[in-house]
Amino acid sequence: MVGESKRIAVCDDETAIADLVGQLLTESGFEPHVFYAGADLLEVHERAPFDLVILDIMMPCLDGFSCCREIRRRSDAPIIFLTAKDEEIDKVVGFELGADDYVVKPFKPRELMARVKARIRRASRPAETPGVLEAHGITVDEGSFEAALHGEALSLTPKEFAILACLVRHAGRPLPSKDLFETVWKEEANAQSAGTVMVHVRHLRKKLAAVDSSQEFIETVWGVGYRIG
Repeated sequence: MVGESKRIAVCDDETAIADLVGQLLTESGFEPHVFYAGADLLEVHERAPFDLVILDIMMPCLDGFSCCREIRRRSDAPIIFLTAKDEEIDKVVGFELGADDYVVKPFKPRELMARVKARIRRASRPAETPGVLEAHGITVDEGSFEAALHGEALSLTPKEFAILACLVRHAGRPLPSKDLFETVWKEEANAQSAGTVMVHVRHLRKKLAAVDSSQEFIETVWGVGYRIG
């Protein structure tokens, strides 16, 4: 079972919501630990780190952003924001602080649990073969400079290959265009760099769609960048 023995923290000052999420986690086979204050969560997480953390943002005394920042200083555990704050800037800040996902209230229970399970699976995945990256059916072999989708080879330019490798390596987390440009082109980003990356990503999407058009493998996270998964 996906949730077997996985300890998940839920922190929300709205007790009804925190308790509901805790119940959903129990029904999904997880071991939930419910908190109504950020300080209480951090105190327990310091002694026994959780496998995943679900955080509200608007909490008194210690808000979710502050909790996320503290958790990231000592743990790589997946963090999902569950919040009523749906402004783009809040999402940008959340991802920049190291969050892995962002769910807006009111939420759909099945969708939230699906996201939790996906994050747990990804965090529990065995280490990749050295030089070989994989995510969502995409395989990137950095040693042989070969890439494939569902086993079908992709014909990529060197820059497209490098961008895809970056996105697959960080699957699930959005990468800013600036970071992609500086990693792939190995020079400081400028006013035109975002457009350059966008063009290459558009070409990548077309080549992925030529193999499987049933989904968008490279997502645009508005105000942040691009991500796979």
